Order: sequence, then structure tokens, then C-alpha cells
Amino acid sequence: MNIWACATSHAVNVPLMEAHDLTAFLSDRDTAIHSMESAALMEYSGGGEHFKARENIIVRRPASMRVEVMSALGVALVVAADAGQVAVFDPGKNTLMRGPASEATLQRYARIPMTPDAAVRLMLALAPDSAMLAFAPNSMTEVGGGKVLTYHEPGGVIDELGFSGEGNLEMVRERLADGRIGYEVHYSDYRKLGDGFIFPGQVDASFPKTGATVKFRYENPSLNQDVPDSTFVLAPAPGTRKLDLGMDSGAGGAARG
Repeated sequence: MNIWACATSHAVNVPLMEAHDLTAFLSDRDTAIHSMESAALMEYSGGGEHFKARENIIVRRPASMRVEVMSALGVALVVAADAGQVAVFDPGKNTLMRGPASEATLQRYARIPMTPDAAVRLMLALAPDSAMLAFAPNSMTEVGGGKVLTYHEPGGVIDELGFSGEGNLEMVRERLADGRIGYEVHYSDYRKLGDGFIFPGQVDASFPKTGATVKFRYENPSLNQDVPDSTFVLAPAPGTRKLDLGMDSGAGGAARG
């Protein structure tokens, strides 16, 4: 049962002072977690497509990510984003494509319609913005056994953070100024890692504006490893065909496992 779907219809207001422990917990995580590496099973639905793929994922704050899509023969596609640029390498066609790291390019190749910084925070189970945690929420409501903190952002956007009874972040939802949901993320299967962090094993995200849903099942997440800058740089080998993203590359998007 998705208790967070009831946040606007069956919620009970509670004193804002009770929100302090939740925001302090999330702020501490925001300061402590810098990167994550894991093998993962990705499941995607949208645009008439539905498929699963095995991936190796590396993300590093503030805005770097690398996704290797695997097939039975090895690496089928590599997507590397670092702040303003994304590179996509198709080994089967020996083709390297580069272009701006926009929501459109990440949607096409990594299946996440977000900018790299937002995508990294989503995959690390952090609040949408570090700065928001320095302020008290506009309201707090109790939903089932959990609590929802509501933040009013500039431009009429509303961010909602849902916490379980144990204090883990289980839901992030963005409501646009017109009331529509921009995106919604659910975190589940929290586990204690070897370094002592509590981290979700599963991330489920939906993006109504594109009609897409994507699920990541982390298999062996490791936090705060030393990730060199070169991880997010794809250099062409001799003979590699180079293209600009936006041209008809024929790569099509994430390979299917």
C-alpha cells in the first residue's frame, strides 16, 4: 500500500518542532554521503517501451554519473555525465557521442529525465536541494505511520519529503505550480552497509511529464569510495567514430538486456 498517496486527503497536522529530528538526520546524510557505486537491475517503462537491463552505476556529487549497460557479451553502452556534458559510447558501433547534459539526453540514454545534479541526488536518496534543509518546512503532516514535510519553493513549486516511522526518507515528490506532479520517488529496502550508513536497496521514480517510470535495484552499494575524475571522461580510441548528440547517431538509447 502506498501511504504517501494519501498525503493530501488523510493527513493530520502535527507541530513543526517535531520536524527537527527528521531534517537534522537528512542534513547529516547530505553532508556525509558523496558518492555511490553499485551493480544494479534497472527496469524502465515509457513511450511504449518496457525492458530491464543490468547496469554498473557510479555517481559522485555534485553532478557526475557513469552508467554501464551490460549484455551477455559485456558492456553494451556507456553513459558518462559530468556537470554540463554527457558522453555516450556504443562499443558495438565503436561510436562516441558528446553533447550537453540536458534532461532530454539523460532521458534518452540513462532513462532519467533530470539534469545530472538532480539525478545524482535522486540516486543517493537525498533531499532535492541541500539549502532547503537549513529552513523549517512550511508544514508537517502525519500519514499512516510516517510524516510528510512540505516546502514551498520559489515559483510556486512544492517539495514533499516523506519519512517512515523509523526516520528513513521514503518519498520525494515535486508538485508544480499548477498542481501537477513533476516527479515522485520512493525509496525502500533500507539496509545497513559495512560503513555504517543506512541506505535504500531500491529506488522507484515516476515522471508524469514524460510518462516514464524507472526502477533501480541496487545489488551491492558502496558509499564514499575514491572516484577519480577520469571515471566520467570517455576518451575515443583510434578509429572511434565521433558524433555530436543531436545528430542521427543510430544508437537509440539504453541497450536492452
